[in-house]
Amino acid sequence: MSYLVLARKFRPKTFAEMVGQGHVVQALENALTTQRLHHAYLFTGTRGVGKTTVSRILAKSLNCQGPDGQGGITATPCGVCQACRDIDSGRFVDYTELDAASNRGVDEVQSLLEQAVYKPVQGRFKVFMIDEVHMLTNTAFNAMLKTLEEPPEYLKFVLATTDPQKVPVTVLSRCLQFNLRPMAPETVLEHLTSVLQTEQVPAEQQALRLLARAARGSMRDALSLTDQAIAFGNGELLEAGVRQMLGSVDRGHVFKLIEALAQGDGKTVVETSEALRVDGMSAASTLEEMTAVLQAMAVLQAVPSRAESADAATDPDAADTARLAALMPADETQLLYSLCLHGRGELGLAPDEYAALTMVLLRLLAFKPSNAAASTASTEKKTLNEAAAAPPQAPVRAAPPAPAPQPPAPTPAPAPQAQPSPVPPPPAMARPPVEAPPAPAPVHAVSPVPAGHRLAVVDEPRHADPRQAPASQDAPAKVVGMPIRVQPPPGARDEPNADRPRAFVPIPTSEDGDFWYATVTQLVAAEAITALARELALQSQLVGRDTDQWMLRIERETLNQPSSREKLTVAINAMGHDVKLAIEIGGVVDSPARRNKQAAEERQRVAEDAILSDPEVQALMRDFDAKIVPGTLKPV
Repeated sequence: MSYLVLARKFRPKTFAEMVGQGHVVQALENALTTQRLHHAYLFTGTRGVGKTTVSRILAKSLNCQGPDGQGGITATPCGVCQACRDIDSGRFVDYTELDAASNRGVDEVQSLLEQAVYKPVQGRFKVFMIDEVHMLTNTAFNAMLKTLEEPPEYLKFVLATTDPQKVPVTVLSRCLQFNLRPMAPETVLEHLTSVLQTEQVPAEQQALRLLARAARGSMRDALSLTDQAIAFGNGELLEAGVRQMLGSVDRGHVFKLIEALAQGDGKTVVETSEALRVDGMSAASTLEEMTAVLQAMAVLQAVPSRAESADAATDPDAADTARLAALMPADETQLLYSLCLHGRGELGLAPDEYAALTMVLLRLLAFKPSNAAASTASTEKKTLNEAAAAPPQAPVRAAPPAPAPQPPAPTPAPAPQAQPSPVPPPPAMARPPVEAPPAPAPVHAVSPVPAGHRLAVVDEPRHADPRQAPASQDAPAKVVGMPIRVQPPPGARDEPNADRPRAFVPIPTSEDGDFWYATVTQLVAAEAITALARELALQSQLVGRDTDQWMLRIERETLNQPSSREKLTVAINAMGHDVKLAIEIGGVVDSPARRNKQAAEERQRVAEDAILSDPEVQALMRDFDAKIVPGTLKPV
């Protein structure tokens, strides 16, 4: 006797044996029990989910005669009567299966419909099953429309397709449509375990998990892969053998890659990629496994309670997934998932898929968001420590006091004298150390700082009220050491009428702002900076200058990339400014981009005023009810 493959041997014979399609089974069982039967059914779904199987079970339910030959329409066909056995074996004369992929013309459909005028020979109903019905031609569809709409009472149509979008709506409207869903890996795993226990084939649970994931929702594919794995493993299913057969990557390599990416370890990433090349592992499989692990990590980061679920308790990879979920930030997990997902499409474009895999992994490392944040935090911490340890020495530079909130009962500061001497700086709140409490404390005095020494970074208070600013800032410039000056945000965000529309407010200018705008404009005109370095310069505000360091402030942390900062520094040094750049994250008031935008808005306003004030335009608008289409006026 020839061997019968698992996909055919374990094909369900009743609705009770159907797996993963409970929504379809319930509807059909209820319809058969109450005998509310439609004359045409359409089953849709991907390959191997049970469309043909449901059709055969439905045909048996309609024609079952029972073990004693006295049965009627039932939701549980007996499987032993002549009709049930003939349908299972494919020789029931009143059950016709037509493959529309090879019989797609109008002649084949007309030949089938010619049999509709004859009553059933053996059974209770004639059942016409048309598989892959979307392959029929338009004329073939048109030929069957009338019969499909009003068939004889003894005729039932069952249509099956994997692409219902190609079926005409005139056919869809005549059918009762059921969508068979792809099966979850857990459902496939449970069924494979039952099948192999029946077949008495030893199998490792992790090997079955690999087969269930490789099936991609198709039970027939899962059973076919299981047949292949049994042959490959000589009668047993081992994880190593199944991995080798599928070409899938060991999750250990995937966990190692993700951990190295989380820690920024480029050496481990490249070495692991080379190891995959040597072992002959699939590059596409590597990225696929990484996306699966990253998806599980994202779920754990969003719903930590999932780590204690029953599925996590039985999954051997759950512990490593939970460890990596705690190691990597949630936003970085989402970024890595997206890059892996899109990186799979680039493998076929590269001459070597392993080179493409290495580039995708290095891209994950290059776009690691924590690089910029760590660099900024390290720079700020070093600056604060050096400024705190600096002894009073020679003065450095001159600067007028900046507006800041007034402390209770302020003591007026003495006017600066001609000789160099320390003066009280503007009251501002210093950036607290990491271990300090969040309560701000005013800085009453700062000693002179030696030339060439880095100054402490001072944040402006978020609740600063510009209405309390000094009336005059025309104090003579003196060479004194002081913290980096800051500017308050435009407008008072804490005003009670802040939501009310306000008039146009120009950008508050300063000496540093004018200097930085001129510098950036010169760099852009000379094309000394491009791409991200150009955006970094345009979107930043110069909040302070020292002899060897300039402090820039940006609003978006994504602009603070080490490569962009290095290119901007090189361009500034080429202009004759031997300085280094330090960058902080905060509110930006005066930047070259904002100045350019304000200038463009002013030009636009002038152009609109010129048009609207023109006598001829006013006459047209008055006499002909003309209107100017918004957005069509452009300054020349």
